[in-house]
Amino acid sequence: MTQRQADGDRPASLEVVTTHPSDAEQAQAGGADRLHACVMTSGEATSPEPAELSAIVRATDLPVRVTLRLSAGFTTQGGEFTRLVGLAESYLSLGAEGCCLGFLTPDVDVDAEVCAALMAELPGVPWTFDSTFDRSLDPRLAWRALAGLPGLDAVHTAGSVAGTATGYDDVVQLAGADPEFAAVAVAAGDIPAEVVPWLVRAGVYRLHLGAAVRPGGSWSKAHVDAGFVRSWRLLLDDAVARGTGRRTAG
Repeated sequence: MTQRQADGDRPASLEVVTTHPSDAEQAQAGGADRLHACVMTSGEATSPEPAELSAIVRATDLPVRVTLRLSAGFTTQGGEFTRLVGLAESYLSLGAEGCCLGFLTPDVDVDAEVCAALMAELPGVPWTFDSTFDRSLDPRLAWRALAGLPGLDAVHTAGSVAGTATGYDDVVQLAGADPEFAAVAVAAGDIPAEVVPWLVRAGVYRLHLGAAVRPGGSWSKAHVDAGFVRSWRLLLDDAVARGTGRRTAG
């Protein structure tokens, strides 16, 4: 039994960014728990074509969440909103488990109203607020706006747009102060291995991995490597085992 199985309500969990069926296969082979399907362009995630999503879903039996974002920037408007709903419905019909999205107001606050309206069109579908969270002016106000939205069960955050190496203290502080945030927080964004035990101690048991599990950190020249994923699997499970006083077996 692994630590993630033994830990009950707070399993250690790895989510791996997937842009190709090979990514999905390698992520599963390495011990990932969930996939985040998207297209990566200049470091930003956008929505894949339905055919691309279908190929990823068929390559694995892991749950897949897919990005809902059609244009650059972090706001949306009426016409695009309608297209996003239709795209999400297509993704779900192809086997996606849920959606990954994040929008801001022109004042750079979390646009909880738009997110709630979009997901109201997709009743019962679980969703993640993506790393747009870190681009809001105040993470505490951002979390206050998001807390309790129907279906929201994950928030990608590095604590800073510069990455977890810079912002993990803020993630740890917010998680330590609010167990409800810790329960949905998914550490994301160039995570240094040495901060994982600190995240776990604060109650953040979930990691979102992108370039870190690709040889050379390349989005264009390399696919996910199962060995890299396995290294993060072992690192996270060991940190949770030590934090809970348990040993990981198997």
